[in-house]
Amino acid sequence: MPNMKSAAKRMRSDLKKRLNNQATLSELHTLYGKLLLQVDANPEHAKTEARDLISKLDKAQARGIIPAGRADRKKSRIGRLLSKKP
Repeated sequence: MPNMKSAAKRMRSDLKKRLNNQATLSELHTLYGKLLLQVDANPEHAKTEARDLISKLDKAQARGIIPAGRADRKKSRIGRLLSKKP
């Protein structure tokens, strides 16, 4: 347990940040899974899903939830996935 008032507040704010970060990461994983399902079934819908996912990746990177390299790598892989010929 924290000994100082500021440490207690820091623990509370860290908990909120951690929960928000986990929710964002979970959403990214879910969107990626949906994209993988849409690539074969409906390529036009997959493009809109990819656009949404790339936007969320950029936002997560800007907020420091994921590193820049990871976001860039995932965006590159999404692009390669969409450019494959069926």
